[in-house]
Amino acid sequence: MISQIINIFALPTPLGGYMTGTATPTGRNPKTTGSMTHDDIISPATRDFILAHREDDVRQLALRHRAADGIDMAMALRQIDGWQRARHKIPTWTADERIIFPPHISMEQCSSEATALYKTRLAGGSEDAIFADLTGGFGVDFSFMSRQFGRAYYVERQEELCRIARHNFRVMGMENAVVVNSTAEEFIQKAGEGGMGAPPDVIYLDPARRDANGRKTYAITDCTPDVVSLMPHLTRLSRRIIVKLSPMLDHREAARQLGGVSEVHIVSTGNECKETLLVIDRDHATAAPTVFCVNDGNIFASPLLSSQAVPVLSDLPEPGMGLYVPNASVMKGGCFSALCERYALAAVGVNSHLFCAKNAHFIDSSLPPFPGRTFIIKSLCSLNRKDVARCLAGIQQANISTRNFPLSADALRKKLRLRDGGDTYIFATTAAGRHVLIVAAKC
Repeated sequence: MISQIINIFALPTPLGGYMTGTATPTGRNPKTTGSMTHDDIISPATRDFILAHREDDVRQLALRHRAADGIDMAMALRQIDGWQRARHKIPTWTADERIIFPPHISMEQCSSEATALYKTRLAGGSEDAIFADLTGGFGVDFSFMSRQFGRAYYVERQEELCRIARHNFRVMGMENAVVVNSTAEEFIQKAGEGGMGAPPDVIYLDPARRDANGRKTYAITDCTPDVVSLMPHLTRLSRRIIVKLSPMLDHREAARQLGGVSEVHIVSTGNECKETLLVIDRDHATAAPTVFCVNDGNIFASPLLSSQAVPVLSDLPEPGMGLYVPNASVMKGGCFSALCERYALAAVGVNSHLFCAKNAHFIDSSLPPFPGRTFIIKSLCSLNRKDVARCLAGIQQANISTRNFPLSADALRKKLRLRDGGDTYIFATTAAGRHVLIVAAKC
């Protein structure tokens, strides 16, 4: 099966009859690119220029090479910029010189390979199952999530992205891919009417988080397409829907608005929150979704419940005690009560988001690895000048973090006259009703 670019409303019969790659449906003509090769999109001369200069500074190239015989300079600069942006983000793709990159905005919005691989686990799949990505974009998520499916629809409203996707999927040998030039709404309507053959088993959406003026939006109802209004149609069509949202979004409110959410996945890489995934599973409906806080290989799971009381230390922590700082996904998920219960922890102070073992210096070593960083407390002090001088004697640089504290990290660094960095960590917070500095080192 060779991937095709089609217009779904040009098909008089279910798509299943068009999957041979060579058959042409009768009636109206579908929108298709035929068998476009790499040279049809990028000339050999342009390709050679790209390969010769892809490590170079794009802005300098634009100044030095305004025009050259046989070279599409605009395309060359776009490909060089795209490759440079993608080489760490999508290493598997950039390893193949035949991959073509889209305009800047699509590169900015596409997923990383690491997060796409994680979504592959959520999608599942089998040879007799069908997958549909209704917001195809550059196709990174699609290329990974569709691997285990017998048929996979890449749906994208921009014709240029469809042409690029068809070429790239062919290069990657994705014979199960069908590229559909359509909006998500049009595809859902056609599929609901039986016009696509068997409906998709799994549907994925990554709605655009920019308004008509290009400004970022964070409310789920402000995204395009409007997943909230589409959800009744999606759940009738498919057994499993996966929605990617901004990590800035309130996942509790989004889950409430969508309804039927069984899982919330907050995905971080390198302790930086990258995306929130909501899973609606028709066969596993639940009143209390499970939130999965993911940071690289560490996953902390707990019920997505309303805020529960977090135990707090009755007094200041002591030198020699372990200090536990949750990773970005746990912080975003707000799973502090579950964290304390799982590891027998108590917060250093209200809203400090710093924790110590309640009944020991360190948590039980037989428990799973703590989802975050672990430190050992070296000393504590108030903000009294003499107390600070004693506590920070010999320290000239430190990594400073403030939690529920009246000063920002930068302001505190200036006040303490410390350079940034080094092996010392200072956590400024409010504990036992006092502003304190906790000086610590990594375990």
